[in-house]
Amino acid sequence: MGEAPEFVGGTLDALRQPLEEGEVRISRAEGTACFPARFTLVLAANPCPCAAAKQVDCSCAPALRRRYLARISGPLLDRIDLKLELSPASRAELRYDLEFAEASRLVAERVLLARERTLKRLGDTPWRSNSEIPGPELRRRFTPPPEAMRAADDALQLGTLSARGLDRVLRVAWTIADLSGRDEPGTDDIGGALALWSGRRP
Repeated sequence: MGEAPEFVGGTLDALRQPLEEGEVRISRAEGTACFPARFTLVLAANPCPCAAAKQVDCSCAPALRRRYLARISGPLLDRIDLKLELSPASRAELRYDLEFAEASRLVAERVLLARERTLKRLGDTPWRSNSEIPGPELRRRFTPPPEAMRAADDALQLGTLSARGLDRVLRVAWTIADLSGRDEPGTDDIGGALALWSGRRP
């Protein structure tokens, strides 16, 4: 969804329950119907309403910029696994990036190996991917070593990471480890997943 802050209030928040539970429930007087709704939500937003090509050309006051981005609620952001702030591409990047980009075939092979690693780890469970593991089971059965969890534990203590956010961080950390061919997430995997969840650069 492009220009996510432009959606009418409450529209995006209606996605919170399907994101969390993987299904849509419609309740009426006659009963409730449930429909499968596993999907990947991608949101995009400019930093301000004027959407200036360069930050120096922006005419928006700081308070206006904050209000604009605040239209995406905290509870919805809590359910977003990866948050990235992108800088405008330079002319050099636009011209030469393809020369250094990794071939799609190599990326596909790495993803396939990661999926196989995940399936092997979850072989005696009803789940087939990191995203399917319920939060309580994730924290109980698939918690990385204490030394690897230090950054996440500190964020929980400071209140910058929620319990729901912790589940997201753990799932992403396991995925990073699977993509890297490691048996379990390490300190860098947890730190990277935490940075992606919070939107801060590691």
